[in-house]
Amino acid sequence: MLKPKRLKLIKKQIHCLERRLTHLSELSARFSKVRLFTFLAGFALGIAANYLLSPAAGWSVWGLTLIVFNFVAHAHRKVTRSIRKHEIWLELKQTQVARMTLDWSAIPAPAILESDHDHPFQFDLDITGKRSLHQLLDTAISKDGSSRLLDWLLTTAPNLSDIEKRQAMVQELRPLARFRDKLHLAFKLVSKDQLDGKRLLRFLERQELSSRLDRVLGLASLLAVVNIVLFTLSSLADWPAYWGASLAVYVGVHLVCDKLKGSLLDESVFLAEELRKFRSVLRFLEGYALRQYENLNDLCAPFQQAGHKPSEELRRITWISAAIGLRMNPLMGIALNLVAPWDFYFARALVRLKVDLAEDVAVWLSTLTELEALGSLGNFAYLNPDAVFPEIKAGQAGGDSALNAEALGHPLIADEVRKCNDFTFAEIGEVALITGSNMSGKSTFLKTLGINLSLAYAGAPVVARRLSTRPFRLFTCIQINDSIADGFSFFYAEVRRLKALLLALEDNEQLPLLFLIDEIFRGTNNRERLIGSQSYLQALAGLNGLGAISTHDLELTKLADTIPQITNSHFREEVVDGRMVFDYKMRPGPCPSTNALKIMRMEGLPVQDA
Repeated sequence: MLKPKRLKLIKKQIHCLERRLTHLSELSARFSKVRLFTFLAGFALGIAANYLLSPAAGWSVWGLTLIVFNFVAHAHRKVTRSIRKHEIWLELKQTQVARMTLDWSAIPAPAILESDHDHPFQFDLDITGKRSLHQLLDTAISKDGSSRLLDWLLTTAPNLSDIEKRQAMVQELRPLARFRDKLHLAFKLVSKDQLDGKRLLRFLERQELSSRLDRVLGLASLLAVVNIVLFTLSSLADWPAYWGASLAVYVGVHLVCDKLKGSLLDESVFLAEELRKFRSVLRFLEGYALRQYENLNDLCAPFQQAGHKPSEELRRITWISAAIGLRMNPLMGIALNLVAPWDFYFARALVRLKVDLAEDVAVWLSTLTELEALGSLGNFAYLNPDAVFPEIKAGQAGGDSALNAEALGHPLIADEVRKCNDFTFAEIGEVALITGSNMSGKSTFLKTLGINLSLAYAGAPVVARRLSTRPFRLFTCIQINDSIADGFSFFYAEVRRLKALLLALEDNEQLPLLFLIDEIFRGTNNRERLIGSQSYLQALAGLNGLGAISTHDLELTKLADTIPQITNSHFREEVVDGRMVFDYKMRPGPCPSTNALKIMRMEGLPVQDA
């Protein structure tokens, strides 16, 4: 087992970071004292030199004190920045440990809480929400990265080519823990919130004011030149003060068109802030050498093009923001705009910048989104070194199984309690009927199979010793909820779900369907449940798919005698010293017993002998 060694290594890194932080905190405290002592001592010595020697000596001491104080303050700021870096790095490593040990309280809250109950498998397999697969995997620094990862996990029509490409890049990213950590650090040093790429793109794509702004800028520039010429002639050549009239017109243009530039200048603050976050990440990516990683190097090529690097392109916003910042001071703003159409000029510069950046930023954001989603999968692979990449085949070759899993385990169950099972679907059209006692592991196994296929089709490794499968559409019927608002009972909600599953199976134009059904028709009485279940299983067998169905109805296991596509497997338990003991191991054949009455008796309920 490689995971315990990996966990031990990360805990060792945490210990080193904590020691380093302690040292830096002590150093920072000493710098604070030195700064205070330097200020007080220099102030006192300056006063003494002023009175005992001369004013010049006093000013000299104060000047020297200022130099020493600034030197100490600069060194202190470097220590403070180092503390911040180490705090982020420590938090990152602690979160990695939490992800490895499934300490949900220390894993960042999920970006998406709600589940779509109408999705073929999102709700049943715990893909989203609290304590979900998405929460466990998601390390994205942007909302788009989180969404891209979720899209992969929720794909309803997996594409073999896409899966193979993502697998190749995740395999390259798996050992690059330092690369992923530094990317995270570069962003966290400038922002605590996720980057909102869609909002940034929407802002950059709004160009509706540019033509009108051009005309206003031309008029204001002409008036500014007239103002200067008339003022110069009035001052030097005794011309009448015609500049007063032209200035009045100039001011009028500013007042009438104030809204035109005002919204743009206000938005410049947002643009500068968002691009500041973005720039730190891009600067890191454009300088990181990935040449030995073929797939990642190709993906990150837009960040590293000679003569067209993001840092060079984004430098313009720094100058524009600085210029706009000058006019934020009311007096400075009035002075600048009296001399020249300062606001209109930089509003126009902002529009031109948006035009120039829109296409590039769209490419950079798309690439970053892909990289972040892949990084989340790479991080999962790194933290779970025993997980394996599945073999996914386009079809079923002669003699191959449609799906073959060895030691398949649930990724949301802790290692120390997780139980793994082997399982095989021989061919399309097969239905595996799983029987067993209450709490024996039937439902968990169905979720285990489904959630690992979700991981596999996203391009991630799976919790197994081996998994070979072909692309399947997934459809589950596990956690059915009634709907008071819509007037649906539990049974009717289940019937609607099973009808949707049957319709999906009858579609022969798409990929085969892999379905997982837990406790079929549990919402009705025994007689009708048995009749309905028998009919439904007979309809499922031989269609464009395969699946597993759990049930307590042992009568259903007899269908395997007449329908060759139906197979039986079961979980069982033992009673040891008056306690139920489960091994959660799947065995072939129907379950030989049930435990409902045993559980009732063990809990002290009155139960007659059968």
